[in-house]
Amino acid sequence: MKMLPTQVIDVPIEGLFALLGKKVLIFCFNYFYYGELVGVNESCIKLKDVYQVFETGAFSDSKFKDAQKLASEWYIQNSAIESFGESFKSTL
Repeated sequence: MKMLPTQVIDVPIEGLFALLGKKVLIFCFNYFYYGELVGVNESCIKLKDVYQVFETGAFSDSKFKDAQKLASEWYIQNSAIESFGESFKSTL
């Protein structure tokens, strides 16, 4: 068997920690959430000015097709997160 050599590189800030203070779109098993990521720990994340996104619309659009205000602050279990990233979309 031939294998590629592996090199481990330590990246100081990556993943959710790198997105602190930014507007993010969180894809969970049943729902999508949009808001400012203000907290991260080993069990959950905390979003501020949170919207539940029912329909994103085209990803090239600047606004969500259907996003409804959920709460000022909201916690999401890390185990429910499928994927995440910084979002350029807005609710306005």
